[in-house]
Amino acid sequence: MDLPVMPPVKPMLAKPVKKIPPDMQYEAKWDGFRAIVFRDGAETELGSRTGKPLTRYFPELVAALTACLPERCVLDGEIVIARDGHLDFDALTERIHPAESRVKLLAERTPASFVAFDLLALGDDAYVDRPLTERRSALVEALSGAVPPVHVAPATTDPELAADWFRTYEGAGLDGVIAKPLDLRYRQNERLMFKIKHERTADAVVAGYRFHKSGPIVGSLLLGLYDEAGALQHVGVCAAFSMRRREELVAELEPLRLGADEEHPWAAWAEESAHESARLPGAPSRWSGKKDLSWVPLRPERVVEVAYDHMENGARFRHTAQFRRWRPDRAPESCTYAQLEEPVRYDLAEVLGG
Repeated sequence: MDLPVMPPVKPMLAKPVKKIPPDMQYEAKWDGFRAIVFRDGAETELGSRTGKPLTRYFPELVAALTACLPERCVLDGEIVIARDGHLDFDALTERIHPAESRVKLLAERTPASFVAFDLLALGDDAYVDRPLTERRSALVEALSGAVPPVHVAPATTDPELAADWFRTYEGAGLDGVIAKPLDLRYRQNERLMFKIKHERTADAVVAGYRFHKSGPIVGSLLLGLYDEAGALQHVGVCAAFSMRRREELVAELEPLRLGADEEHPWAAWAEESAHESARLPGAPSRWSGKKDLSWVPLRPERVVEVAYDHMENGARFRHTAQFRRWRPDRAPESCTYAQLEEPVRYDLAEVLGG
């Protein structure tokens, strides 16, 4: 492979802002695997955000990209999987599997798509030092003949349309809106774009905590919500405390630590089979590797208000939740899934056809 831009490439990033900024190019924020595609003739490679290859996990996508893309090019975009008109991140994570037979099976059952939103190289020319407007125009022209599962991300310079996308596209599983300065050059691993994400709040039960990697202080709080059957389900974690606050939380939560004779709703967390029927902390994962997933169980008596962007399959917080305040006025049993706001359903096909 011999291209003007060679792997590995660390993609350009975005920093969070509260409002959609004016006078920019706007795109939907996709919830998938960021990927850099390198094609040189018969060779097509997929690079991840960290630079590690993704090629072997998406053979059906490699074949589609080789068929659709220009002979020699480098693209930035997102690998996604859709089910019933909605992005499915769980199905995407299942694709990262060591067994070739499993990868082949999943490629048939849950085929992936690629949504291109930037052009880094075409033919013998690198485009990284050209402004976004020029890169976008070249991208649209280069992929004019592309067919599903290869797509060009919809883009607009109309902030009102971007605001409409922000409201409606969440119903298809998208994550918000990305804003890009029109004269922006492509700079690897730099936060030069802007992301506007959904934020909601929920009251959750604190049912345990994990220690911080630096020592015996709180790393993250384990959060739970009660389902319709009255079972406490693990829905994610709350983190991002200062080091001083992490130390204080150990003493603050000490009265809630379970005694040796007390039972915890998530007592079976270490048993792999238990995760099949309940959402528990510490589920086996190819992503966690040898990471210590043990935790300190607490009596589920304390309620915290957290901010979150959206739920994954309606079951858990997609990303780490942010602490807002303690809620001593709330009973733990009142912290149910019923409080969560569900976005109006929107068909992903309408997004990709926009």
